[in-house]
Amino acid sequence: MKVAIQGELGSFSHEAARRMVPGCTLVPCARSIEVFDHLDSGRVPVVVIPIENTLAGTVTEHADLLLGREVFIQREFRLRIVHNLIAARGAKKADIRRALSHPVALDQCRDFFRQNPQIQATPFYDTAGSVKHVIADRILDTAGIAGKHAAAVYKGTILAAGIEDDKRNFTRFFLLRKKRKILPRANKTSIAFGLKNIPGALHKALRVFAERDISLSKIESRPIRGRPWEYVFYADFLRGDDKLARGALLQLGTVAEMVKVLGIYPAV
Repeated sequence: MKVAIQGELGSFSHEAARRMVPGCTLVPCARSIEVFDHLDSGRVPVVVIPIENTLAGTVTEHADLLLGREVFIQREFRLRIVHNLIAARGAKKADIRRALSHPVALDQCRDFFRQNPQIQATPFYDTAGSVKHVIADRILDTAGIAGKHAAAVYKGTILAAGIEDDKRNFTRFFLLRKKRKILPRANKTSIAFGLKNIPGALHKALRVFAERDISLSKIESRPIRGRPWEYVFYADFLRGDDKLARGALLQLGTVAEMVKVLGIYPAV
């Protein structure tokens, strides 16, 4: 099965996809929107995207794409993230002046940059891609920040291991399909909903879950593009496609301007 991912081979998305879809053929994409375009066009049946990190928070571009595209979350997966400073062979840590990586990865290594002020954090399109770049061009004063698998794939040298701020650093990934397909034992639902900007609107929305004793494991808001100072709420709740959940969503639809079920899947 073909699976589209954002990033190069050796990226964390690469590892997550291999774990979620064993034996798959990976289709690396440079940009997140290309991943969704591959799914829209039918070039791949599934894609894997990172959606949330325990240090850096939500991957906002992917949250926006989940809302804007017709896709369905089928599975979630949590991957332990270990960041390493990786350079071309022959490079020395004392000579490194720039560290390239995806902005989300850089955000997970703030303490490293505070302790090494001579190294400038420089955004790059991908974690593994940063390693591929510095090694292919043999840039000896620049390193990439990525997982150890990237060092193996591109034959780089790990100059510093485990440079993430906290060892409890996990990224949550979603496996997406274009059409709704619910796996057995699905017991978690992700939704997005919009509310009118009136007093008590959020209270009324959350009450539909409280009255049914449904646990919300996450809720956050994001700005709505083209509508300044208006927001959409993303929420996860711990029920599958059962009568109680359907009743809550039906009632939510009476108080919300918009409700979209993003996925129903087994919780991990």
